Amino acid sequence: MATQPECRGVRSGGAAALVLAGLLLLAGCDAEPADDGGGERPTPKPAATGTLEQLARKAGCDPNVQTDAAELRQANCTTDDGRYVLTTFATDRGQREWINEAKDYGGSYLVGRQWVAVGDPGVVAALRGRLGGTVETASPHHSGDSGGGGSEDGHSGHRRS
Repeated sequence: MATQPECRGVRSGGAAALVLAGLLLLAGCDAEPADDGGGERPTPKPAATGTLEQLARKAGCDPNVQTDAAELRQANCTTDDGRYVLTTFATDRGQREWINEAKDYGGSYLVGRQWVAVGDPGVVAALRGRLGGTVETASPHHSGDSGGGGSEDGHSGHRRS
């Protein structure tokens, strides 16, 4: 019986990259249909890049910075479309780990290169028009009171590195 030893050491980095690639492919499934009711969809706008302040300016927000650390910067924003949180990351890996943890709580995420905007679906859709990126959504999988004593360490869906 043939085995695939090359997959054994790919547990965290390669698996995360594979999951990210799958999410990016599936992100097109969340896109809205074309305005004309048929035909091809326009090519999505490329995701904006820049610092927290540059991204906020492109989104029409005066950022209220809440976290200013080496790994990430986070600000609360309010525009005519609503409130959201804009976060920039020092690394792609840090961004993906943050998203994976945040998705446990559900929500809509607009994801670009080393940044994420989190808000209500309508706010995220409006931001996508200004910043580009892909929309990722998640449903919370915790009911609030799991009866497990408050510790998530043993939960089979989570791995701590």
